Amino acid sequence: MKIKFLHLGIACDDIAACKDFIKSAMEVVNESETVFDENQNASVCVLTLSSGAQLELITGPIVANFIKKGITYYHTCYGVQNIETAVAFLKREHKASVISEIKPGKLFNGRRAVFLYAPIGIIELLEDKQ
Repeated sequence: MKIKFLHLGIACDDIAACKDFIKSAMEVVNESETVFDENQNASVCVLTLSSGAQLELITGPIVANFIKKGITYYHTCYGVQNIETAVAFLKREHKASVISEIKPGKLFNGRRAVFLYAPIGIIELLEDKQ
């Protein structure tokens, strides 16, 4: 099973300040609206860079401890065709552990997402559009 890279999740205490920095240092070609996702208890938005890379900015209690420790890298997101199959594979083959159950993501139009701890750190799996 192969998973495909989608975006980096960046923890921030002020999304507007993070956006200002990114826009001044990088070429942003698209910006989603900032939305509050009740399932994550966090405000989130995505910036797409001219390279095609995407940065998801996250603020709220879910990332507060990371920010207190000076850690802004939060997660790497990967797209998968079937989220249950991907979770089972990563648990079985790579000893990944689920840290947040499968839930719909508001920023991604209700597509289902799950967070796991894997050998490379925290990863988010986002189910492909059906």
